[in-house]
Amino acid sequence: MNLKVLLAAVAYIIAALQVSAQQKMNMSDSSEHHRMMADTANGKTKKMQTPMMSNSQSRNLPMSRSGSGTSWLPDASPMYGVMLHGNKWTYMLHGNVDLRYIKQGLFNKGSRGSDKVDAPNWFMGMAQRPLGKNGLLHLNLMMSLDAVTEGGGGYPLLFQTGESWKGIPLIDHQHPHDLFSELSASYAYSLSKNTDLSIYLGYPGEPALGPVAFMHRPSAMGNPDAPISHHWSDATHITFGVATIGFRFNQFKIEGSLFTGREPDENRYNFDKPRFDSWSGRLNYNPSANWALQVSHGFIKSPEELNPDEDVYRTTASATFSLPFGDERTFNATALWGLNKTPGHQGDNSALLEADIRIKKWEVYTRYEFVQKTTEELVLNPVAYGDDTIFPVNAVTLGLNYDLFRLGPLNLAGGGQLMWSGADSQLNSLYGKNPMAGEIFLRLYPRMMKMKM
Repeated sequence: MNLKVLLAAVAYIIAALQVSAQQKMNMSDSSEHHRMMADTANGKTKKMQTPMMSNSQSRNLPMSRSGSGTSWLPDASPMYGVMLHGNKWTYMLHGNVDLRYIKQGLFNKGSRGSDKVDAPNWFMGMAQRPLGKNGLLHLNLMMSLDAVTEGGGGYPLLFQTGESWKGIPLIDHQHPHDLFSELSASYAYSLSKNTDLSIYLGYPGEPALGPVAFMHRPSAMGNPDAPISHHWSDATHITFGVATIGFRFNQFKIEGSLFTGREPDENRYNFDKPRFDSWSGRLNYNPSANWALQVSHGFIKSPEELNPDEDVYRTTASATFSLPFGDERTFNATALWGLNKTPGHQGDNSALLEADIRIKKWEVYTRYEFVQKTTEELVLNPVAYGDDTIFPVNAVTLGLNYDLFRLGPLNLAGGGQLMWSGADSQLNSLYGKNPMAGEIFLRLYPRMMKMKM
C-alpha cells in the first residue's frame, strides 16, 4: 500500500472517531469525565457538584492532565483509580499488579534469554487540598514491591540495559523499582486563571526530564514490560533528591529542575544520598484536550554507579494523544524520541511508538521501539565487538487484555503478549536470529473513573 494512502486513511479514521466521540459525549450521560473533556476542548467549563482533585500543579487544570512527577498528559486521558473525599482533603488511590509467566527467547538458540514467574507491581496514593484562595498543596506516595516479587536481578527482558545487581551491570533484565519510588510534595499558587507558579520537592521524585513515565502513560498501561529504551527517555522517574520550579501560562508550562543524577543503588529499601548535581529543563504544550507535547534536555551526573566518571546529556521529545469515543472506549498513543550523549562519544538514539485501544472489557496494545545499544551497555567483549560499536535494536510488541471479573472498584483481567526483536547480525550467536518473547498474565488494576460534574 502507498504510504501517502495509508497515512490519509489513518487520518480519516481518527477524524471519524473524533466526530463520533463528540456526538456520543453530547448525547450520552454514562461517562461524565469524557463529557468534561469534550467541553474543555470546546472552551466550555462546568462547576463541580462534589469536591474533586485538580491537576497536581494547578487549581485551574483538570486532574486528568496530571502525569508522573510534574509532567502533563492530555486532558482527555482516561483515569484509573479510586477517589476518596474528606472535609478539606481529596485522595486518590492507584496501582497495578501483573501475576504472570514470562519467557524470553522463544524458538531461538541464543545463550541469552530466560523465563520467570513473577508479579511486577506499583501502588500510588495522592492527597490534595486548597490552601487559601489561590494555593494548592499536593502530596504523592508511590511504592513498589518489585524487590520482593522480581528479586534484585529484576525480570527477563531481552536487550534491556541499565543499573546493576551484585556489582554487575544488568543486561537482558529490567531492574526492580525501589520500595519508595516517589515521596513528594508540591505547592502551586494561581496568579490568575491562566497562570500558575509551582514548586515540587521529591525524595525520591521525578525531575522535569522526559515524558510521562511509562507506567503512567495510558498508551502503555496495559503492557507489563518497561520499554527497552527506558534509559533513553524516562529512567529518571525515581530520583533521590529533586527540586522543580514551574511556570504555566495558559496551555504552556516551562520547568527547571535540580536533582541527583545517580540512579538508585542495589538496596531497594533505603533512601539514597541526595546530591543535587544534575539539572534539566522542559517545555510542555497542550494545544487541545487531546494532545500533550513536550521537549526536554538535561545533564545527568554519573548515572551509573559502576561507571561514576561517565556523565550523560539527555534530550527527549514526545507527543501523546488521547481520544475518548464513548463509555469506556478510548484510544491512546505516544510517539517518543530520546538521545543520550556522553562527552567524547557519539550520541545514542531511541524512538518509540506505542498505542492502546480500549473497548469496554477489551484492550489491545502495541509498541514499536528502535534503540542504539553499545558494546558497553550490552556487556560485550570489546576485543570481539569493538569498543564503541553501536548495535541497532528493533522490537515490536502486540498484546491483548480482557476484563474477567470486577472486584469492587478493581478489575481482574487476563492477557498475553508477544514481542519480536531484530538486531545486528553480529549478535545472532548470543540472541539467535530475530528472538521472540512471550508472556501470559493476570492483571489487577482500578476501574476507569467516571467524574460527576
